[in-house]
Amino acid sequence: MKASTKLKTFLIIFFVAIFVIIAARHFIGLHFQKKFSVRPAPGVIVKEVEKSNFYKSIETFGTAIAQKSKTYRVTKNDVIGNLKIEDRFVKEGEIIIALKDEKNIIADFEGKIGKREIAQGVLGSNSLIITLDDLRKIIIDIKVPENYVGVLKPGLKAEITSSAFNKVFKGKIETISSRIDPSTRSILTRVIVDNSKFEIIPGQLMTVKIIYEETDEIGVPESAVTIQGKTAFVYVVNDEIAEKKNIKLGKRNFGKVSVLSGINEGDFVITEGVSKVRDKAKVKILNP
Repeated sequence: MKASTKLKTFLIIFFVAIFVIIAARHFIGLHFQKKFSVRPAPGVIVKEVEKSNFYKSIETFGTAIAQKSKTYRVTKNDVIGNLKIEDRFVKEGEIIIALKDEKNIIADFEGKIGKREIAQGVLGSNSLIITLDDLRKIIIDIKVPENYVGVLKPGLKAEITSSAFNKVFKGKIETISSRIDPSTRSILTRVIVDNSKFEIIPGQLMTVKIIYEETDEIGVPESAVTIQGKTAFVYVVNDEIAEKKNIKLGKRNFGKVSVLSGINEGDFVITEGVSKVRDKAKVKILNP
């Protein structure tokens, strides 16, 4: 009897334990199902795919030179009246300086008058050097590495900047040397810059960016692109569902990258919140 009682007790405990384990697993499963199945869709920022201007560029430096310039040497004692030089513009044929012997100094072209300082005693303390510069257009001669010879041609656009100005001046290549300098392995290229507001002055160091291979292609912000090994992809959103699209990349400009294939103009790609997104998953668009 004692053996059968022990057996019954063991079986009861065994089945109760099985029941408790099954019940526990059931309720734990319900808990986690409730916790994770109703997780809200991640919020994302999207941007429409549109065409942008993409290009390659060559960046270098050069010194600004006036389109035309001339210097006039005079003696102070020969000048009639007071000199008016500062911020003075003259027209072609206008008298720059009236002299006592009536051999007045006449402007050979339209431009801005200036005075160049000379070392004491070089030309005598009575000597003056007056400058005349045509500033409507500025010339910048730059040296371009020889490996770009194949893309250089007259008329290519140039963007010119300087630390003195918070703006971009427009220019273009005017001429290209017929020879490569063997000592620097570069070719001399002349850029002409529109300076109709007379902001650039001769002698300024300017940064020159030559623009070539311009194209209009669809592009997306770099933040939208994910690269894994040799594969690049973006997430396109349709009806609040994210779909992974493999793409082929092209040029990069100003934080955007051109897309040669994989998506179309007018698609909406995720630009922020990419790390929280999975393929075919629901998302919540936060921007209008």
